Amino acid sequence: MATIEECRAALDKLGEQFHEISDEDRAKHVVERRLQCRISDLNVTFYGRIHREGLDPFTEIPPADGRPAEVKLTLGSEDLIALVNGELDMARALFGGRVKIDASLGDLLRLRRLL
Repeated sequence: MATIEECRAALDKLGEQFHEISDEDRAKHVVERRLQCRISDLNVTFYGRIHREGLDPFTEIPPADGRPAEVKLTLGSEDLIALVNGELDMARALFGGRVKIDASLGDLLRLRRLL
């Protein structure tokens, strides 16, 4: 099991990787969405926001507006780190039940193009 600090670092790295996506691809596939990433084995939830300019840093503080996230991920700490490091394929993780995503079909298709 990874630590909360290791998960924070992995989410920061995900933000850096997102900024490497071309402006053209972000313009095509990104719409603003609130994100929630629940790390099941640590019982901690991180909140963030994706938009065309980038991926805001994740925090453990829910958004002040109280609106629910449109994209919710649930996974274990080790799986988060493996996904971010490219050691775990997202499709295999989803179909294997290691990652759960609660989002609209449109959001899932858009995210698939970015991951």
